[in-house]
Amino acid sequence: MKNVFQWAIAASLILMLGCCTNPKKKQTFSVEQAKQALDTAMVQYEFMYNSISDRGKYPTSTHEDGRTRWTPPTGWTSGFFPGSLWYLYDYSGQEKFKEMAEITNAALDTIKTYTGTHDIGFMLYCSFGNGLRLTGNEAYKEILKTGAKTLANRYSPVTKTTLSWSWGARMGWQFPVIIDNMMNLELLFWAAKETGNKELYDIATTHANTTIKNHYRDDFSCYHVVDYDTINGSIRWRGTFQGASDSSAWARGQSWGLYGYTLVYRETKDPKYLEQAENIAGFILNHPNLPKDMIPYWDFNAPSIPDAERDASAAALMASCFLELSQYVEEPNKTAYYSAAEKILATLSSEEYLAKTGDNNYFILKHSVGFHPRGLEIDSPINYTDYYYIEALLRYIALNKEL
Repeated sequence: MKNVFQWAIAASLILMLGCCTNPKKKQTFSVEQAKQALDTAMVQYEFMYNSISDRGKYPTSTHEDGRTRWTPPTGWTSGFFPGSLWYLYDYSGQEKFKEMAEITNAALDTIKTYTGTHDIGFMLYCSFGNGLRLTGNEAYKEILKTGAKTLANRYSPVTKTTLSWSWGARMGWQFPVIIDNMMNLELLFWAAKETGNKELYDIATTHANTTIKNHYRDDFSCYHVVDYDTINGSIRWRGTFQGASDSSAWARGQSWGLYGYTLVYRETKDPKYLEQAENIAGFILNHPNLPKDMIPYWDFNAPSIPDAERDASAAALMASCFLELSQYVEEPNKTAYYSAAEKILATLSSEEYLAKTGDNNYFILKHSVGFHPRGLEIDSPINYTDYYYIEALLRYIALNKEL
């Protein structure tokens, strides 16, 4: 049954965001602004591509001293740079972006059999998935199929989840599962449709069901990490690795969950997943610590609020997801989600967040937070921020063409 609380708050959300009921009449953001931002992204990423001397490494963020931070193909963020290039090819139709994307894809081929991470979905689906969608390259299809099998091998019928960090034993964990893993289910859903392998579909939905049950609190915020017993599947521990505390709501984690359950609903059309996505949306949009400009602090419970760092990565994810989610619901939530996305995009496209061409080590957005407790990527550009920002801009343009 639909959580009626979410419907009750939608009207107040619309007033807060200054929205009307017809998306065509909104003035918060425009298609012209979206295209201007994408034009900036094209310049930045061409500069970035041309600055790379080693095609076996990928730009991921920056060091404290301003140098670019690189990741090898096995790094979990490796798929976002080629994925962004594919999106820019999608937007522009310019063959040079297709060529850049194909070249940067090449070094990721070996990831299809890499057993060291659960993030194969990020690494392969953002890169080869977008490449397949835009070119129909059959070789990409085979890479994705193999990668999905590799990911599925991390599933445990005891815990009813897929394993996240293979190195969890170093932390005293047996079978850690993080909320981020919801994003990797998209690869399993694709492979299930492509191959007719229902087991892959069942793994994805079972993982989603278990995560609803064990990751989420009564207020629909989520824990970052849940550790399971490998013998009986019971919960050994719940807490955080990247958030402010075990009881806090790490901002990007809330966005991973929001996006994850929206995509699971897209793939299954099961209303319980839509309900979960809306419940998460309600938590985010009604949180008293959500700033008026809609860019969350790195943790909704960060101890230094209002001086805590903002996280553009969490915001970019939210914007992209809210645009999709708005298409699955009726009024007044339809307008509430669309308008939230529009306001986020307006803020991210402002001078405060959108880099000038040639600046920011050629990344598009400023002011993200990667791993705050370890002091890594604090107030830094990050490649997955750019990826989901570009995705949100493309979705915004496509949606407005249909209105």
